[in-house]
Amino acid sequence: MIFYDCATAPSPRRARILIAEKGLDIETREVSIADGAHLQPEFLRVNPRGTVPVLVTDDGVALTENLGIAAYLEARCPEPPLMGTTPEEKGLVLMWNALVEQQGGQPIAEALRNSSPALAGRALPGPVEFEQIPALAERGRRRVALFWDLLEARLRESRYLAGDSFTLPDITAFVFVEFARVIRATIPEGHTATQEWYARVRARPAAAL
Repeated sequence: MIFYDCATAPSPRRARILIAEKGLDIETREVSIADGAHLQPEFLRVNPRGTVPVLVTDDGVALTENLGIAAYLEARCPEPPLMGTTPEEKGLVLMWNALVEQQGGQPIAEALRNSSPALAGRALPGPVEFEQIPALAERGRRRVALFWDLLEARLRESRYLAGDSFTLPDITAFVFVEFARVIRATIPEGHTATQEWYARVRARPAAAL
């Protein structure tokens, strides 16, 4: 297998943490977004959409989305389980992973990509240029405030997002919580359940990657 990574981007960090949690040693190739390596012909031959992460399997199949990478690695290396073991757990894992992506990752990206001068003309990832829309940046910041409330409500009733065990949506949420600093957003002080969850996840060795 070959894993195409970018040390500074949140999406490949999600896959990087999952790989570490699985205890896997996979050949890694760095793709510098800052240097535009993701838009060069060499990488576009791997992923024409010009995004990371990418996991190329031993059979040469390129998996270009975090959920696809996670599902593949879970099936190939089921221990430790990160996508649930019972039908209910599996459903909760996918449900909460989707909620975190939609309610957390998307608004953070909207706020950043539609306000940062460094991303002018790059409001969406990939090889096609899109102009920034300032109103989306403002909406994104408002939605991030709702994301904190979503996490807090869930974590007041559950140790981790999908139940009692650490699973994929905890990786997704942890990465987005840390990445939210790029728009100067952090967990509110009064959200104590989220703060405690964050400390538990942050203490895991893979979280340092």
